[in-house]
Amino acid sequence: MGNYRIISSDNHVFELPDLWQSRIESKFKDRAPRIHREEDGDWWYCDGKKLEGAGFGFAGAQTGRRFEEAENLTHGDSFENIRPGGYIPEEQIKDMELDGVDVSILYPTAGLQLYKIPDGLLLTAMFRVYNDWVAEFCEASPNRLKGIAMINIDDVNEGADDLEHRANEGFVGAMIPVYPPEDRRYDSSEYDRLWGAAQGLEMPLSLHVATNRFGSGENDGSKIGGARVGIAPNQDFFPRVSISDMILSGVFERFPKLQVGVVEHELSWVPFFLSRLDYTYDQQGFGREGYRFKEDMQPSDYFHRNVFLGFQEDELGIKLRDLIGVDNLQWGSDYPHMESTFPKSQEILEEILGDCTEEEKAKIAGGNAARVYRL
Repeated sequence: MGNYRIISSDNHVFELPDLWQSRIESKFKDRAPRIHREEDGDWWYCDGKKLEGAGFGFAGAQTGRRFEEAENLTHGDSFENIRPGGYIPEEQIKDMELDGVDVSILYPTAGLQLYKIPDGLLLTAMFRVYNDWVAEFCEASPNRLKGIAMINIDDVNEGADDLEHRANEGFVGAMIPVYPPEDRRYDSSEYDRLWGAAQGLEMPLSLHVATNRFGSGENDGSKIGGARVGIAPNQDFFPRVSISDMILSGVFERFPKLQVGVVEHELSWVPFFLSRLDYTYDQQGFGREGYRFKEDMQPSDYFHRNVFLGFQEDELGIKLRDLIGVDNLQWGSDYPHMESTFPKSQEILEEILGDCTEEEKAKIAGGNAARVYRL
């Protein structure tokens, strides 16, 4: 790569097996996440439910296997095979050096699945434990490890207060559900306190894949059968609806400096989405009859100004970068998960960014993330 730094805008930690059992308030201990060993490996359980989306093979026990023996990939595996960099900060730094990554923006692993737990009080307690631990994790190398806080916004005021608390602790951003409950979508004015707090604190908010809140519908556990494989190639549906609700209800008009990220949903869906967004606003009855911007802006203009996109290796999306917006793109390796680009991140970046100018490469590989997260 050129003489610019590489920032992975989507790395992960792997929560310690006893994290919640050793730290959570005693009244929640029996319901907090714990690991059960089964025939096909270890699995997280929480509040009596198996977290189906948190198989250890996916989560970090088979890092890099897709490059050498994809035919042996499995969803299940055991903690003993988890790459140590997932839970030991010094080991993650070593892997960053091996992979040519200068800074890691850190998201959870098992924690992604916790948004599906119905009980908001339990959720807040679990997020508190996780955030405290990640703050400690980042202290090992505060210039290279940057945490994203998990925020429960069942109570928007409490969520906004927690956002401020975590900003003061050094977190560079926060996660909210990629798709909220159907009766509390992001076009509701109840979230204005949260949007205002995030804008004032300069804290980007992330809509990360697999973080549907309980009650949102598909893939959140509120339907019989839970997650299904057919959702995997269609995950971009959820952020498309959430971002549409934000834009078309005037959220980014009211909060012009708010930054919201669509993380780990790749890129190629964006051009068609933007064309339909503008078409709906301009040329459909319910679009014309809905909220009308006071500014001379199109919905796609707000997207380009206020939304950033985390991706791994969407070569087609890079070819469409002029339609998506080069300044909106942030590369991430997804380390140490099964689909991670580790340990071939530099090779993959060289290939997919091959047609980009040096300025574009610098922005996509790290510059845009540095700007959004104020690194």
